[in-house]
Amino acid sequence: MTLPRHQDPIVAIATAPGRGAVGIVRVSGRDLASLAQTLCGRCLKPRDASYTHFLDAAGVAIDHGLAIYFPGPHSFTGEDVLELQAHGGPVVLQLLVTRCLQAAAELAVDNTPRLPHLRLALPGEFSERAFLNNKIDLAQAEAIADLIDASTEAAARSATRSLSGDFSREIHSLRDALIHLRMLVEATLDFPEEEIDFLRQADALGQLTKLQHSLATVLTRAHQGALLREGIKVVIAGQPNAGKSSLLNALAGAEVAIVTAVPGTTRDKVEQTIQIEGVPVHVIDTAGLRDSSDEVEQIGIARAWDAIAQADAVLFLHDLTRVDMPEYRVADDAIRTVLAGKLPQHVPVVDLWNKADAAPDAVADTGLSLSAKTGLGLNALRQDLLQLAGWQPVTEGLFMARERHVQALRSVRLHLADAQCYLELRVPALDLLAEELRLAQNALGEITGEFTSDDLLGVIFSNFCIGK
Repeated sequence: MTLPRHQDPIVAIATAPGRGAVGIVRVSGRDLASLAQTLCGRCLKPRDASYTHFLDAAGVAIDHGLAIYFPGPHSFTGEDVLELQAHGGPVVLQLLVTRCLQAAAELAVDNTPRLPHLRLALPGEFSERAFLNNKIDLAQAEAIADLIDASTEAAARSATRSLSGDFSREIHSLRDALIHLRMLVEATLDFPEEEIDFLRQADALGQLTKLQHSLATVLTRAHQGALLREGIKVVIAGQPNAGKSSLLNALAGAEVAIVTAVPGTTRDKVEQTIQIEGVPVHVIDTAGLRDSSDEVEQIGIARAWDAIAQADAVLFLHDLTRVDMPEYRVADDAIRTVLAGKLPQHVPVVDLWNKADAAPDAVADTGLSLSAKTGLGLNALRQDLLQLAGWQPVTEGLFMARERHVQALRSVRLHLADAQCYLELRVPALDLLAEELRLAQNALGEITGEFTSDDLLGVIFSNFCIGK
């Protein structure tokens, strides 16, 4: 019996690799009761944790622990789910996986058609089954991975809200309002001979304006959620001995980069993720930018420029003790010229003047004076970084979002703006108006998975861990 891939029974270790007190083997598929009885030697009561032995083909115990059987559709995946909670040794768990595959093959040979072709699960396939069986939508499925990967408390709480459906409910509310507006437009198209103007009577323009305001609110919150997940990439650049490594250490609160008085100490990128009000900021220290004949330093400088080209923001660090040296200012200006040519216009370059403790009377032309040694100016720098990222103070109810969600919402905004133009014409262009509203609804559907290509599903779920 050959089934489509999404209907194959699957098995995997659901806990992280390594040793632990407890490890879980998870199976999902149709009609798993026979497999559960074979593995445990007895029938399992649905949704009850049963203490039992897990038996090999000869009836000898591999291990003992808890077995829980969830008959579908009342399970995480919507299919039958069997979870075996054993001791968390990798050998024990692998033996249980092998036994599950073996037992399923034995049942198939015995002409039991209920469990054919049990196979190892692909990354994220349990969550994918839950999505395909309408247990969760796509935004909730992504929130599972975001909750697992959360690097800050704020990110974890926001991912939990998305997993519980807060973000999806916002999207569904926008969709419902959009569908109602489409209904009015379609009614006008279907009954052009009627004297009643459906659009004016129902205040279609007012409804569209209200929808745009609601969208703006959701888009702002989604952008904040995306920042919690993605963070921003900030590169510290400048001439040698400006204090770039010292600044990284000061921001990180730890000695993560080597600091010496010798110019060119940093030969490669050093990256550290810090948290500012719950927002991950990926700070990258780079080699000092200068002309060098040293082959190793040249490689480091090339990598510095590569990092700069991929940055969300660049901290251009200057040495306040050398502010009056003409040759130093000329070199700084040269770096600034190259930066302007390499960076997109939307990537900000922030001028920072370090060593304010050693040159208290020196005056910088522009930018922020600070001291990586004493901490002077660091709090102001942290707030500047949040402002550059577009972060706003966290409000209650913030949900997790991804960059693809933000892009989809921006696409909705563009379609609604075009729809407003067609609606405000002296003679509304109803066909074009209807098309823009349809495209806006499709863009919303991409967030929750109502309109989603198989390619996108493959990309999303392939980034999940095995067993989830």
